[in-house]
Order: sequence, then structure tokens, then C-alpha cells
Amino acid sequence: MRDSKPWRLLAEMIVVPTATWAHTLFDVLAWASSAALGLALFRWRLRGVAERIAGQVGPGYYIALAVGAITSAWLFGSANTLQGPSPTLSHSIAGALVGAIVGVEAYKLVRGVRGSTGTLFVGSFSLGVVVGRLGCFFAGLPDRTYGIPTSLPWAVNLGDGVGRHPVQIYESVSMAVFLAVYIAGLARGSAWAMRRGFYAMSIAYGLQRFCWEFLKPYPKLVGPLNVFHVLSAGLVIYGWVFWARSLADERRAQERALSVLRPDHEPV
Repeated sequence: MRDSKPWRLLAEMIVVPTATWAHTLFDVLAWASSAALGLALFRWRLRGVAERIAGQVGPGYYIALAVGAITSAWLFGSANTLQGPSPTLSHSIAGALVGAIVGVEAYKLVRGVRGSTGTLFVGSFSLGVVVGRLGCFFAGLPDRTYGIPTSLPWAVNLGDGVGRHPVQIYESVSMAVFLAVYIAGLARGSAWAMRRGFYAMSIAYGLQRFCWEFLKPYPKLVGPLNVFHVLSAGLVIYGWVFWARSLADERRAQERALSVLRPDHEPV
């Protein structure tokens, strides 16, 4: 009787079949689906936005984006995994997003470009996270993105007999919800989706990622926070500050448009 409880708990877990090659499979699916969605949104709602952005930026914009994303992805991913019991180099989607933002905003500052230029990437990035995190989930323990143990009814067994939070699914579902809200905003032509969608995505991604990081056994950086807590907080602050700046720019533009000379101002 004493040994029955562990086996009963194991039986109550959701056993997930895992394979390391699942990560590559879902990465390919993520890239393909993201590209397809990006093209669909461009043809449906974002053609005008794309033409405006193309008139503001040059090839250097995409170079700054790529260099920032790649460098930061490996820098912050490795900063996390090199602290573990089996140090290894790694990359991170959160790090890639932060690096891309830093690279692009620096380029825009030098070129004098103001306003959001990331609208075209919102749908693609969000869907990429939705699909890509499924690859992390089905890759199992070797992927090192698993959650801490839990006794919740939806605990998953990734092969070691331990019930864990399915943190990858949490993130996938969170970004799927945001993506649905974003597409609904595009359908209505909402200003937040058309003009500030990238800032909204940065806030949404940063908030949900910050929460789920408490459910991962990553090395701590400051108190209870790991390196991705810091990155996530930075994304939320960035999105909030630039959202507010965008609104202020719009208000100033409207005030200038209304400041026209009245007849009594004309010379006589």
C-alpha cells in the first residue's frame, strides 16, 4: 500500500510523448506559418503601412534588425544556460526580440525616423511563438524550457516521472490570445492595431513571459528574478513608453491640423 500513491500520482499526470527532433519540426512549421500569415496580413490590411515604412527606412534597417536579433539571442540565451549545472551555449527568442528592438531603434535614431516600423512583424512574431513553443514542449527535457514541479491536474510528465507546469503551453496559449485580439483590431481598423501593434505586442509578450518565468527552474539573477524576467520587464517598459510617445505625437499632429487661420486673423 505504501508504494501505491506514487504510482497513482504518476497515472494522474498527462504523459507527453517527446522527441528532440520535434523542436526542428516545429521550428520549420513556425517559420512557414509566420511567413504565410505575414503575407496574408500585408495583402489584407497592411499594404499601406508597408509602403509608408519602406519610404522611411533603407536596407540598413534590416541589417540592424538582423544583427541585433542574432547577437542578443545568443548572448542572453547563453547567459542563462551557462549558469546551469551543465553549461552550454543557447539562444533565446526573448533575447532576439530585445536585440532587434535595440538595433532598430538605434538605426531610427541615427536616421531621424520617428514612429513605429514594426507593425509588419507583429502577426508573424506572435504566431512564431505560438507554434515554436509547441516544439519546445514536445522536445521534452533536453530542451531545458520545462516548468517546475506541480501537483495541478494538468501537470505533464515529460519522461522523468515528475509532474511539471507546461510553461511552453502557457506561453503558446497566451500569445494565441493576443494574436486573436490583434487580428480583430486589424479587422476593425483600430488605431492601436494599425499604428501601435508592435508596442502592444511587446507589452503582451513581456507581461506573459514575466509571469511564466516564475514557473521555470532557471538560475536567479537578482533575488527571485532570472535574466528573462529582466528582459521581459524591459519589453513592457519599452512598449508602454513608446505607446505613450506615439499617442502624444498624434495629439500634436491633430492640434497642428486644427490650428488654421480664421477670417479675423487675415490682414485687411
